[in-house]
Amino acid sequence: MPHDCLMALFTDRAYSQLLDSGRHLYPGVRIGRPGRARTYWATIAGMRLLRLRWKVVVIGADHVAPGAAILVGNHVSAMDPVATVMSQWWRVTAFAKVEVFQARGAIFFRLMGQIPLRRGDEESTTWALAMAASTLADGNKVGVYPEGTRSPDPLTLHRLHPRVLVPLLKDNPGVPVHAITTTYPQGTGRRRIDVAISAPLSIDPQASETDITDAIRDALLALADLEYVDESAATVKRRMTGAAG
Repeated sequence: MPHDCLMALFTDRAYSQLLDSGRHLYPGVRIGRPGRARTYWATIAGMRLLRLRWKVVVIGADHVAPGAAILVGNHVSAMDPVATVMSQWWRVTAFAKVEVFQARGAIFFRLMGQIPLRRGDEESTTWALAMAASTLADGNKVGVYPEGTRSPDPLTLHRLHPRVLVPLLKDNPGVPVHAITTTYPQGTGRRRIDVAISAPLSIDPQASETDITDAIRDALLALADLEYVDESAATVKRRMTGAAG
């Protein structure tokens, strides 16, 4: 058997073992095939029809070279990852809370091959990072939204969580890292989404957790007119809910 075929067989076997581990990790949850969903491209083709309703303006897509990359974004809406890929023929696999795989609309996350993640669970984090590494090894892109939840204010960037972001960057040195912001201008007539993508960032994988998150924060703020709040979005949401009650 040719060497390339042997390597492909080994890679497929390693992926199958990783997928089996995920199914044991999430019993009763249909997680699909993270990073390798066979339905991905058909789903992207269908999503491109959304451009009939949404005007998506992407600046900086030329900064992203073919092959593996890590895209680190702010999180305003469920449309954030959709807005990026509906205009680009990239395979982007993002981390998503496992709850969405159990809720209405779960089929979308399986069709897109997203990576389930259980918050606060170390075993889940280790598995999700391994799945992300597999995706990068396949020459595809990984998306991560380190605010951890959607921002309650579309013009605000909240404190970034290092839990997934930092090991993802440290464990995959040499993979280009790009900041990406998604904003939704008001008063533009037809619904519009603006996506800005940075040039590859200079991230030292040996840097401290704080230095890495600060570098990503500064890159995101440089891309869009966002106000920074040094508090987690989840905390802000809880306080707003308590005040409303």
